[in-house]
Amino acid sequence: MQNIETCPPKTRPDDAGLCQLFNEARMDERKSCAFAVSIRMETLASHILQEGMNGVEAAELLRREVVRYEAESRGDWH
Repeated sequence: MQNIETCPPKTRPDDAGLCQLFNEARMDERKSCAFAVSIRMETLASHILQEGMNGVEAAELLRREVVRYEAESRGDWH
């Protein structure tokens, strides 16, 4: 097995602006995801109250949401 020396990528002066754009886009995506989750949580809370769910029923509803989010994180968009 050979040892392979790796070098950090060389950056140019104009890369700083590009990195800033990527970071801003990443932050905007995080904000959008957080907002979407907050809306979904509010919808679930309203549903739980309207249906008069008990703790066990509410917990099961939340477990189904966990499954939904896990599937979405894997790219399963069904």
